[in-house]
Amino acid sequence: MSTAYLNGAYLPLEEARISPLDRGFLFGDGIYEVIPSYDGNMVGFGPHISRMNDGLDAIGINHKWSETQWRELCTRLCEENGNGNLGIYLHVTRGADNKRNHAYPEGIDPTVFAFAFEIPSPPPADRNLVKPYTCSTGQDLRWDRCNIKSISLLGNVLHYQQGHAKGDGEILLYNEKNELTECGACNAYIVKDGMVATPLLDNQILPGITRQLVVKVITEDGSIPLEERVVNMEEVWNADEVWISSSSKEIAPVISLDGKPVGDGKVGPVWEAAAKLYQAGKFDF
Repeated sequence: MSTAYLNGAYLPLEEARISPLDRGFLFGDGIYEVIPSYDGNMVGFGPHISRMNDGLDAIGINHKWSETQWRELCTRLCEENGNGNLGIYLHVTRGADNKRNHAYPEGIDPTVFAFAFEIPSPPPADRNLVKPYTCSTGQDLRWDRCNIKSISLLGNVLHYQQGHAKGDGEILLYNEKNELTECGACNAYIVKDGMVATPLLDNQILPGITRQLVVKVITEDGSIPLEERVVNMEEVWNADEVWISSSSKEIAPVISLDGKPVGDGKVGPVWEAAAKLYQAGKFDF
């Protein structure tokens, strides 16, 4: 039985309860984060908390825990759940009112919920051993503020299901200009002639913490050229390599799109080099 946190109390996850009038339940009115932890070592903890605070500010939820308070919570959840390989889920909603009303209520306390769950070991940074992904593609039909990590994920869920229903592990999305945005639950990259490109951050794209670390370690190392820029789908279709990244997948290679091979249909050498840099630097972040 795993241990969770809810509004000041640590308790068995199965016993955690919220009001049906909680605005997270009624409206998806809240912000969340998922932080990977390996044997008690959290990846990108500071940037995850910074992004959560940015999201809370963006939607006007006044919950001002310090980074130290969040770290104490996450550390205790890891310890209570045996450390090991864990994902730490953090979730803050506007709270529960005594009625359902679209307007923000006044004088209610935010709901803070967190729990830990098992995640796989990091994938091997070896193109002969890593399990590659196949992906679908589709037009991005989500709302125009995808940079906010909202708990209201129906748009992402519907897109992800498009790929899942075809047996794929993700879906690469493009906007009305035929430009790559991101995936159902990941950021995206292409490689052409040794150059890595990933879409610029804007309102269409979640500023992924793994993406931030990938850009950082590649740029600081200098051995792999990388650009943050507009990437059109013609470039995606003609790429030598395609990658996706998230906190749970780290950097993952994609070997086919809509049933057609990416490049030669094999995991590429640039991915392997980048994955090694990522795994060497992910805890220094």
